[in-house]
Amino acid sequence: MKNNQNTVVPPLKLFNAPFQPSNLLSLILFFAFGLCFGIVLTFQLKNVSFDLLFNEFPLYTTTNTTALPPPPTQNMRLEDFIHPSKIMHQMTDQELIWRASMVPKVRNYPFHRTPKVAFMFLTRGPVLLSPLWERFFKGHNGLFNIYVHCSDSFSNRTEPKHSVFHGRRIPSKEVQWGKVNMVEAERRLLANALLDFSNQRFVLLSEACIPLFNFSTVYSYLINSNQTFVESYDLMGPVGRGRYSRKMHPTIKLQEWRKGSQWFEMDRDLALEVISDKTYFPVFQKYCNGSCYADEHYLPTFVSKKFGARNSRRTLTFVDWSKGGPHPTRYTRYDVTVQFLEKLRGDSHCEYNGRKNHACHLFARKFTPHALDRLLRIAPKMMQFNP
Repeated sequence: MKNNQNTVVPPLKLFNAPFQPSNLLSLILFFAFGLCFGIVLTFQLKNVSFDLLFNEFPLYTTTNTTALPPPPTQNMRLEDFIHPSKIMHQMTDQELIWRASMVPKVRNYPFHRTPKVAFMFLTRGPVLLSPLWERFFKGHNGLFNIYVHCSDSFSNRTEPKHSVFHGRRIPSKEVQWGKVNMVEAERRLLANALLDFSNQRFVLLSEACIPLFNFSTVYSYLINSNQTFVESYDLMGPVGRGRYSRKMHPTIKLQEWRKGSQWFEMDRDLALEVISDKTYFPVFQKYCNGSCYADEHYLPTFVSKKFGARNSRRTLTFVDWSKGGPHPTRYTRYDVTVQFLEKLRGDSHCEYNGRKNHACHLFARKFTPHALDRLLRIAPKMMQFNP
């Protein structure tokens, strides 16, 4: 009875027990069960892993979304390089001069170039005589550019949008009368004006300057000149050679020291040489201090020493120093008459392109804002400004 009962054999005993047919059947059933269990378990684990992956990184369809177009590319045009539309920038003086001193090796321009005159105003503040200059420039767009360097304390003032002076202020720094930073401001004006390849002639003016002729006459005089106009002469005495410092030797010798008006006019070639000067200007920065007045000596000395053959050695801006003192004569409304302006326009003799000429000054100073009303009533008609 006991031998006929079916007994369950533990798995480990299957391996250790002697081989019997009943043990073989149990072993086959055991492995079959394990195989099925493994297949089912593997399938379940794969489903769980796939569900987790699907929930963590869901798939999105693009049926309800629209791809944004790429931002438009703004390619730089030649016009942007040769005629900068905005003159304000964040360049340092060193960066500006390096950029402005670049000269094309190919001298023929690949575009139609109309030479322009750069009118550079070195001022303490706004151009107070701007209404007269507005009349002067009227109707001559495309033949001139304006650049204004004024003290930083006036940086918040803006000209009306319809004014030719609107947006024409360059990055400026404080300027002190008689200091070398005045020459630095002049070089800064030249460098900014040189960024525009259309500028061919460069004239330095102040807020107290007025034109003595109409624009067409001034433009023709400057563009057709074969000389530059930097006043330069040798002057004995305390306000001439007396301002020379022996520390400038041997770069600048006493006999090479010159004096002249700071109000200059020059062509593009000379302007490039001025801003690129690394030999003489550093000497003035280091040794021309105190009563030296670098603005009256640097350009006259530099131009006379290096480029005297192309220079007329005279200025185009009339200034009256006959009364003596550190400042020239100032003209008020009571001085402005037809006779006075006519005298400024033609009461002198000079050479222009090798010929005798009576028009030796194109500009004059020093006019106060109180003279503006009479200047506006007399000058436009006498000088034949555009209506």
